[in-house]
Amino acid sequence: MSVNNPVATLLSAHPTLILDGALATELEARGCDLSDPLWSAKVLIENPELIYQVHLDYFNAGAQCAITASYQATPQGFLRRGLDQAQSLALIAKSVQLAQQARSDYLAQHPQAAPLLIAGSVGPYGAYLADGSEYRGDYSLPQEEMIAFHRPRISALAEAGVDLLACETLPSFSELQALLTLLEEFPTLGAWFAFTLRDSQHLSDGTPLTEVMAALQANPQVLAIGINCIALENVAPALQQFAALADKPLLVYPNSGEHYDAVSKTWHACGGAHGSLIDQIGEWQRIGARLIGGCCRTTPQDIHQIATRCRA
Repeated sequence: MSVNNPVATLLSAHPTLILDGALATELEARGCDLSDPLWSAKVLIENPELIYQVHLDYFNAGAQCAITASYQATPQGFLRRGLDQAQSLALIAKSVQLAQQARSDYLAQHPQAAPLLIAGSVGPYGAYLADGSEYRGDYSLPQEEMIAFHRPRISALAEAGVDLLACETLPSFSELQALLTLLEEFPTLGAWFAFTLRDSQHLSDGTPLTEVMAALQANPQVLAIGINCIALENVAPALQQFAALADKPLLVYPNSGEHYDAVSKTWHACGGAHGSLIDQIGEWQRIGARLIGGCCRTTPQDIHQIATRCRA
């Protein structure tokens, strides 16, 4: 069985594949209280229509790929809310259905925009811990337990019909290895892998990127490689390192340029010589980025600017 690679199909027709922007912080901007271990997955329970609307707004802004609201949606997390396995898997499937409905409704008005992709978000074990460890990678599980943690969500996303997986905000090499092993159970399903970094040459857990690339390069289920949830000033140095090591398409979806204060749980604007997200798109493309979008605090307006710039 061959791997379905919708990324390659889109990139054969477009120089850049435009990803969507932030989901959770956009939901917060629209009135959701996400001060909760479930984060955006909480809205799947409380206000799924709002998730649909954010997806639709990103498609209207020019996004060619929606990332589902399943980053923090796991049976283990939902169990804390008293939901059983079946209810949890139904909510994960719902995250896909909401994105699919937004895509269908957008394409009904803009059929020329096809194809548009749905990427099933697979957040790391550190996201389930809800203690910021997806930016440190200072956690560990035996590989079989890590695989068992990720299997139900990936299975539910696959059954719901995602086009690919977005294995994102990954800080840990051992977790990457577990995900690659688990992917073998879904031989036609591809994934992109986006990491958090300690610096431009190491994962957050300290693993050299040379070792990471060696594990990813030859795997046909790895459709793209890159970084997300990263400060703007760190994007270009990290991309340069990935470009030197990888021959897969490179992806980047950084934060807006604001900095997060983990103590006060607030975002603050920061000045500096690095400019805005849109100012840096050209440099990222020159380095080799082919999939570009936004992470925390980016908005449909940001994605519209990215799409306009990339299509100019």
